[in-house]
Amino acid sequence: MTTFTLTTTLALPYDDAVQATRVALGEQGFGILTEIDLKATLKTKLDVDVAPQVILGACRPALAYEALSVDPSIAAVLPCNVVVRALDEETSLLEAFDPDAMMGLADNDALHAVATDAKERLTAALDALTSAEGTR
Repeated sequence: MTTFTLTTTLALPYDDAVQATRVALGEQGFGILTEIDLKATLKTKLDVDVAPQVILGACRPALAYEALSVDPSIAAVLPCNVVVRALDEETSLLEAFDPDAMMGLADNDALHAVATDAKERLTAALDALTSAEGTR
């Protein structure tokens, strides 16, 4: 896997993984601002078939505001993208853009604090999904 994402694999079918991801993100204070169905979009635009996958644009307003207060240009990398992709009928992959990767774009202590908070919350959401999987 790449070094700019936080990743976990779930033994859940795609639709269940998408729903569980929404819940886990919500429990960490993230709302979903955007949703892009990559499978449908690529089929419509390019007539190609890809595995079911969705990009969820997750935002925690307090973190976004704090980051924007430090550097308004950070808006170019908001919201935090979280991808849910089907690997097979019973397994899904979740990837979230690692907020630490954003820090390569801006060397600012205040933004590092925001990125650290966002990473902790995204990691907690992914960990909660992995933990919940064991209780099924």
